[in-house]
Amino acid sequence: MKQTTTHPPDHRSVRVGNGAASVTPPLTRTGRRRRPASTQWAAWAFLAPVTLYLLLFYAYPLYRNIDLSLREYTVRSFVQGDAPFTGLKNYRAVFDDPTFAPALLHTAVFTAVCLVFQYAIGLALAVFFNQNFRLSATLRALFLVPWLLPLIVSASTWSWLLNSESGVVNAALHAIGMGPVNWLTSPSWSLTSVIIANIWIGVPFNLVVLYSGLQSIPASLYEAAAIDGANAWQRFWRVTFPLLRPVSAITLLLGLIYTLKVFDIIWIMTKGGPADSSTTLATWSYQLGFGNLLPAFGPGAAVGNLLVVAALVFGLVYVRAQRKQALS
Repeated sequence: MKQTTTHPPDHRSVRVGNGAASVTPPLTRTGRRRRPASTQWAAWAFLAPVTLYLLLFYAYPLYRNIDLSLREYTVRSFVQGDAPFTGLKNYRAVFDDPTFAPALLHTAVFTAVCLVFQYAIGLALAVFFNQNFRLSATLRALFLVPWLLPLIVSASTWSWLLNSESGVVNAALHAIGMGPVNWLTSPSWSLTSVIIANIWIGVPFNLVVLYSGLQSIPASLYEAAAIDGANAWQRFWRVTFPLLRPVSAITLLLGLIYTLKVFDIIWIMTKGGPADSSTTLATWSYQLGFGNLLPAFGPGAAVGNLLVVAALVFGLVYVRAQRKQALS
């Protein structure tokens, strides 16, 4: 008596069309179609350049910066690579340094004031240019000039404008009967000067992003609000501003991350002075690592890591807020 063996079903379907038969891939144990090997290799090939870029230019520099902050590096040990491990000693030295508290305060004031004015001015200009009047595109392109200029050019221009003796700003103040202001050499005005320059540089970015957000709002909503009797301010506050919240959130987040690490403008205009009156964490980190004859690589890297942690915290807060908004 012959025993017959049964084989499990292959779960492959044959489709016949135009005289040709095609076999679909078999199902896996999870019930999903198994991808062909060529498709998987193609996916890995597309991911490889991005992964390599992130590892070389983000992960490795971050690892090296963390390593610098945990060791006692000197110029000799930096070259030879035999710096002793000191743990959190560099972080304690940074927190105990008398420069830390003023630098932290200046960073907070610089970031907050720049963000508020850049967003407010950028939003006002975006609403203005959204009217689509004649020369709107030309004027909008001119407002992009500060954003397109190299930072060294912008900072040098503002240094000339705010020069105490030959600056255009003091000349204008003198013309209206006011005395000169030591914008760059007075501890009372140096931080204000770099804030003004950075606001001027950051407004075009806010203008471009917010203007694109305004373009995505349907005009029918404004027409319906106008029919209901809403004036211009009510249409802005009840229609425009709420619908711009997602765009505003990402604009403020990117502006925050950029402003936290602003170095070029401050260093070129004031070098963090006078008397550390415009020193921020970014300029202090550079000064510790490269601005002295005897560089302190460890404390400088520690200050830089504090900026990374601050940007990461704000980024996580944004992601969490977006997730809650999506679930609601």
